[in-house]
Amino acid sequence: MMQIHMAHGDNKTYWGFDTRAIDRSVRAQDDFYAYANGGWLKKTKIPPSESRWGSFTILRYKTEEQLRQLLRGLARTHRHKRGSEEQLVSDAYLSAANLRRRNALGLKPLEPLLERVRTVSSLEDLLAVVTGFHARGISSLWGTLVDQDSKDSSRYALHLWQGGLSLPERDYYLLNKPEQRRVRAAFVLHIERLLRLAKYSAQEIKRAQRVVMKVETLLAHVSMSKEDVREPEKTYNKMSVTRLARTAPAVPWELYFEVTGVKVKSVIVGQPKFFAALSRMLTTVPLEEWKTYMEWHLINGSSSTLSEPFIKAGFEFYGRTLTGTQQMRSPWRRALGATNGLVGEALGMLYIKKFFPKKSKQVMDALVSDLFLVYAERIKGLDWMSPATKNKALLKLRSMSRKIGYPTQWKGYKGLDIDPGDFFGNVLRSSEYEHKREMKKLRGPVDRTEWFMYPQTVNAYFSPTLNEIVFPAAILQWPFFDPAADMAVNYAGIGSVIGHEITHGFDDKGSKFNEKGNLKNWWTPRDRARFERKANVLVRQTNKVEVEPGVFINGELTLGENIADLGGLIIAYEAYQKYLRAHGRKSIEGLSPEQRFFLGFAQMEREQTRPEYKKLAALTDPHSHASWRINCPVSNFAPFYDAFGLTPKDTLYRSPSSRANIW
Repeated sequence: MMQIHMAHGDNKTYWGFDTRAIDRSVRAQDDFYAYANGGWLKKTKIPPSESRWGSFTILRYKTEEQLRQLLRGLARTHRHKRGSEEQLVSDAYLSAANLRRRNALGLKPLEPLLERVRTVSSLEDLLAVVTGFHARGISSLWGTLVDQDSKDSSRYALHLWQGGLSLPERDYYLLNKPEQRRVRAAFVLHIERLLRLAKYSAQEIKRAQRVVMKVETLLAHVSMSKEDVREPEKTYNKMSVTRLARTAPAVPWELYFEVTGVKVKSVIVGQPKFFAALSRMLTTVPLEEWKTYMEWHLINGSSSTLSEPFIKAGFEFYGRTLTGTQQMRSPWRRALGATNGLVGEALGMLYIKKFFPKKSKQVMDALVSDLFLVYAERIKGLDWMSPATKNKALLKLRSMSRKIGYPTQWKGYKGLDIDPGDFFGNVLRSSEYEHKREMKKLRGPVDRTEWFMYPQTVNAYFSPTLNEIVFPAAILQWPFFDPAADMAVNYAGIGSVIGHEITHGFDDKGSKFNEKGNLKNWWTPRDRARFERKANVLVRQTNKVEVEPGVFINGELTLGENIADLGGLIIAYEAYQKYLRAHGRKSIEGLSPEQRFFLGFAQMEREQTRPEYKKLAALTDPHSHASWRINCPVSNFAPFYDAFGLTPKDTLYRSPSSRANIW
């Protein structure tokens, strides 16, 4: 972004938006995203190793360069104390980066696991193998995780979740549209490519292609839709272990829980119909086909941890075919990603010591507090909500905790063995270590200090069961946040991110959880009906948005994020107005504070995206395409109309009665 210089006595430099990115051939009133970003979009090319390029990926690259600098510093010290963060991070990176050794080993590290599957002689033995894999943190057929009980957030519960698919979403198997047919055809070739590397015969490969497509298509048919998965009531199915055994009798659940280290009387099953159907499939699909299916999943799931030919084969499908990415990421970036997966918390501890200034946390604390105050004012002023529901909403807002930068308590990796010469072994040991760590949670109270992102992650999140918002250190830097920046852009950037995450507590899903994080209604029936009518305005608007020929954004899938985008904009704008009232108004390069705010908001989301990724995201991503993440909220927000003089003749104009107006 460019520097904007203004002489205000002290010659202070104000960092703002990139005026060179503006496309004057587009009217702001017709397509604000293209107006604010068109110049940048025209000249910006996506790096060959990326599927998209914008503020988030630019900051991710910056953060990765910081981490690379950190790793180089560690490399200058040849010996680190065993078990220290420095040793864990350094040795994890060395093991991942040692492609010479990984290439020499080829498929060999995976052979013991493959051999165990090949020796299976009965259904009981097959399920014993699945159980053993789960005990080592290797998912197979379904997922098992420990999380809070959504209806009693003070306790942990064991959750069972549908799984077993190689493709990102069930509709890739079920839809007969051109894009899904293209992906399925490429997937069949992907099976051939990987199994040929694993020295399977042509006949074995042909059989595997048929079996994998058959089994996974059957699983797709009984999987819950992505829209239903977003509805917490539909995935909350608490049942006793006895009832689970009746629901899916083919699985020896008591043995499963014993081997995986779980002692529970009840479980929460996300998709009971899936598990019932899977149980039937286990007895109707021939054993040899299950063995072929499991061999495939071991090879496919492990390809990124093996030699370069396997890594490249995985990239050709999951990178090039699905997302349009032209080439693999550089070896050091891949090794860094692997290190993050193995010992990400240790890497985060080193990262914040070197790259996260205390001032950033202090300024962020103040910004967050400002936005909470504004949110409370907004709730109090809502004309569609009754006093009873407002009081509950305000209670939830007051109870919402915030975490900024990094954890106050670190979990650590005591007892984890990371060997600089054994990458595959490190992956297995780390996986088993994390599985055991998760299962131990069932023995104690909920740890409210736990983070679910590392400090070096360029992102933020809201947890409905903890009722908290979390902002890792890495997102608290340019282009989202800069203590020296024009506050219009800071409020538009990190301010809207803060508002976005707070609003997730009140979106179509988060609003079903109360102040304690329990899935419990706190709305009057009339207020809930009003809320859903208002939310459906966004669904209808979004369903009309075409991102590629014949490919539309899914309004139901993206509803939560669209509500949060709109709420984030509104709350950040109101907070900025309070700032202006306290500090005064300035015009910069003829642009009012409000115009600078909206331009900053638009440029925060600018992104170049490959067509293949747009198609993938339309089917799987709960976030809308970047252009809609700007044009949708601004077209529903009256102050934008005032700032840029919109009239009924303009493309973005919506009549007041047709605008989405929620929070």
